[in-house]
Amino acid sequence: MSYSVKVMSIGSDHAGFAYKEKIKLFLIDKGVKVLDFGCDSGDSCDYPDHCGPAAQAVADGEAECGIVLGGSGNGEAIVANKVKGIRCGVCWNISTAALTKQHNNANMISIGERQVSAEMAFEIVDAWLSATFEGGRHQGRIDKIE
Repeated sequence: MSYSVKVMSIGSDHAGFAYKEKIKLFLIDKGVKVLDFGCDSGDSCDYPDHCGPAAQAVADGEAECGIVLGGSGNGEAIVANKVKGIRCGVCWNISTAALTKQHNNANMISIGERQVSAEMAFEIVDAWLSATFEGGRHQGRIDKIE
């Protein structure tokens, strides 16, 4: 399976580094160009330094969408959502991943490496990228956010 998305951004802190690397390879294998904003190792670092630029790349149109990762995924999502135009949902299973696209038209997701298995992380990415925004009543809600 390949995705309609051609360019994605990705960023993590040290706690999300291992999954970032795995997800990056997963996406490249599916034909997606990945803009990697770090971090580059499991050494302690601050997630805003990497997740903020990953979100900004989506907001600026350099990437169509993006993924941020950390230990829980919460701080990373908060950073991403501070960037105007970003809607980032924390995903912990297939259902939350699909719904964040179907109902929220999320252009980013956040995954906590300490919260889900690597296999589930791949399934989350797949569910999110395979889902379609439903529009309708959900569009009005997104308009209120913007």
